[in-house]
Amino acid sequence: MSSAAKEAISDLWPGQSVPLLKALHILTHNGGLNADSRRKLKQVQHLAQLIKPAIDASLKENPQTVLADLGAGKSYLGFVLYDLYFGPAGRGKVIAVESRPELVKTAQKIAADSNFARMEFVSGKIAEADIGKVDIVTALHACDTATDEAILFALKHEAKYVALVPCCQAELARELDGVKNDLDQLWRHPHHRRELGSHLTNVLRGLYLEAHGYKVRVTELTGLEHSLKNEFIFAERHQRSNPKAKAEFEKLAQEIGAQPKLLTFA
Repeated sequence: MSSAAKEAISDLWPGQSVPLLKALHILTHNGGLNADSRRKLKQVQHLAQLIKPAIDASLKENPQTVLADLGAGKSYLGFVLYDLYFGPAGRGKVIAVESRPELVKTAQKIAADSNFARMEFVSGKIAEADIGKVDIVTALHACDTATDEAILFALKHEAKYVALVPCCQAELARELDGVKNDLDQLWRHPHHRRELGSHLTNVLRGLYLEAHGYKVRVTELTGLEHSLKNEFIFAERHQRSNPKAKAEFEKLAQEIGAQPKLLTFA
């Protein structure tokens, strides 16, 4: 075994499938890791660790737990969660939703080759996917409004747990470009508008989830050396609604003059 392969194996968790990580091109054919793949692996492993308590609690409560991984891309997260948790547990299901058919086809082959019998793939948009009751929703780097679609998906499918790593939140920055009010000095410069728009988007997302009865925790995903898209939003539903959080959402949206268009109240 090469020294690069030995070093790569030291980065893997006990029981992690080397053939799977090679099929995902996280490990090279010789079993090594380049710098980009190491960052990707660390990100996904850390996210898997953060989600694990929700998976454990859900599997204990419901052996038929369904986890929906939205905007799955190459399904790195879904595969790692199945490999580490759902496979060894012998129960539960992972469903990956991805709009690009070619990625779905590749992922289906990897799942078949890995004997991941309880992993399914849906080709289509998040907003159009209808897969019945879902217990856990995940979305890793779902770009711009796709994170909002994931939130609405979680509500539609009555998910108890929601784990989101937002990415490239540009919608509010575009809206703020035309907003003039007492706060507009906060976004007068384009750089500030991008940064503030991204921050406000996630603040409003957290409030929207709270308004629908979730307890929300916002933390750093991993070190900035691994990813600049580094915010982790985790929500667990405890009640059907929270009028105070709804009022705070609407107050903030009114004060800044913008809000994510998908996140509206009837």
